[in-house]
Amino acid sequence: MPELTTLCYISKGDGILFINKSEEDDPNCGKYLGIGGHFEEGETPEDCIIREIREETGLMSSELTDLTYRGLVTFVSDIYGVEYMHIFTSSYEGDRNIVPGNCTEGRLMWIRSSDIYGLPIWEGDKIIFDCLYKEKAHFFSLRLEYRGDDLIKADKNIYK
Repeated sequence: MPELTTLCYISKGDGILFINKSEEDDPNCGKYLGIGGHFEEGETPEDCIIREIREETGLMSSELTDLTYRGLVTFVSDIYGVEYMHIFTSSYEGDRNIVPGNCTEGRLMWIRSSDIYGLPIWEGDKIIFDCLYKEKAHFFSLRLEYRGDDLIKADKNIYK
């Protein structure tokens, strides 16, 4: 059965909020990801991302602006199986300092948008960033196929 997950890239000024994953049994350990996680039974993608943002950052949905569903990524791996990732973006303009700090899954950090491509990330995340920030897709669908940790195929559809 495929995994169902959400990811949100929260921006503030020129920064984007990432979590540097630190759980050793997590395939994402050492990598930088947006905020998000696995669906709980009966959740919509919006329910899931709002809960995950609250759990990982302490931010409430009322503190976010422009929460927007931007894409669907089908992640296919010979090791990790299949995952459907619902991608969101949002903004945080509040004054409350939520980082630097730690959550139970890793360290939260604001990273300048110009630096995100140099982070230790999945190769396919660069394509996600292109869709979100360079192509400014209204919505996109992306299929990423991995052999081990190597991206071997990527197919995308952009909806403007």
